[in-house]
Amino acid sequence: MRLSINKSRGLWWIVSSAIILAGIISMVISWQQLGAPLRPGLDFIGGTRLQFERDCTKPGNCDKAIDVNVVREVARAQGLGDSSIQIIADKETRKENGVLIRTKTLTPEQRTQLQNAISEKIGAFDPQKNQIDTVGPSVGQDLFRSGILALIVSFIGIVVYMAFRFQLDYAVFAIVALFHDIFITVGIFSILGLTLGTEVDSLFIVALLTITGFSVNDTVVIYDRIRETIKTNPERRFADIVDDAVNQTLTRSINTTLTVLLTLLALFLFGGETLKNFALALIIGFAAGAYSSIFIASTLLAWWRERKGDSVLPNRAESIDASVDS
Repeated sequence: MRLSINKSRGLWWIVSSAIILAGIISMVISWQQLGAPLRPGLDFIGGTRLQFERDCTKPGNCDKAIDVNVVREVARAQGLGDSSIQIIADKETRKENGVLIRTKTLTPEQRTQLQNAISEKIGAFDPQKNQIDTVGPSVGQDLFRSGILALIVSFIGIVVYMAFRFQLDYAVFAIVALFHDIFITVGIFSILGLTLGTEVDSLFIVALLTITGFSVNDTVVIYDRIRETIKTNPERRFADIVDDAVNQTLTRSINTTLTVLLTLLALFLFGGETLKNFALALIIGFAAGAYSSIFIASTLLAWWRERKGDSVLPNRAESIDASVDS
């Protein structure tokens, strides 16, 4: 099977634009409702995270399912009505016997009072499984600034590397593909934040940095093949050269992406609550990266060269003209 990606490049661009637009709309709505484009986790806004699990070794303690509305009413009675509350499953039994609460910073007395009040309503908790974390807002702000700075530095480094190894237009469209992957990942997490209450933490920034590296790697492989094909067939149409380069690297791209996605899927399913959103971000970003390398970065480069009227690289064209003149 041979893909002619440039014949349908308008379709690929429309699909990507629709997903990105949906994400942007979600981020605008999220900003209006939450004051941020994504639902920020404890790492960024500071506060207290409490995780309680019922002790199922006590007779009758876990017979009834936990009603999230009951927990919310208890929190509201404690003056914590704006808290984020989730029912979570026990890692061993996979039954929903736990409660995860993210709220403002609480004193030890307030935490104990809240725990006792919830325990009276839904059952006794297992003290060995209870988890309580507190993060100050200043730490969250430092994490956010450091993460954004790391992303900016990585983008600059990628532009310099791509421009040095290839040419400036290659670098520009590689960065466009990177922004495509980042916007899709961020947009989907914004949608999940509004619909499912999914929060982002410091690991989300790490996931974005990992996504940029994966996406660029795939793009460099295709760009390398384009450059090599131009050297051996300088008279061919640039769009045909791009199609050939994509087809020659397609099997490698699919195999590499599937191998990584299977590993990430296992991490998502069995890695626990802490790593679940991290794995999900990587799954979305890696899939978007494989897509953008093939259908966005390559087709944009072909479109640009056609628009300029170039069929080969400028320095290659000059060498051909010189040999003809001589």
